[in-house]
Amino acid sequence: MITVLVLMNVDKDKVNIVADQVAKMEGVREVYSVAGQYDLVVLLQAESHEGIAEIVTDKILQVGGINRSETLISFRVFSKDDREGIFSIGMNKD
Repeated sequence: MITVLVLMNVDKDKVNIVADQVAKMEGVREVYSVAGQYDLVVLLQAESHEGIAEIVTDKILQVGGINRSETLISFRVFSKDDREGIFSIGMNKD
């Protein structure tokens, strides 16, 4: 399984719309709205490089409102911690 992060700059008024559209795509595992240099970070997985290319170029980058993207292909996973647990640190779960 190939894991990829896609970092995106999106029109400010379309962040939620783009995030919702991308999150519904096959192969997309999670979409994060983030602060900093990028607006969205997309975590996706596919069985092959061809599958990654199809998801990124044929699907994600066809969504209107994306101005720039950078795709990072992972080589190894160094932590198998629960991602949701990591991102919810300090959040009340009441």
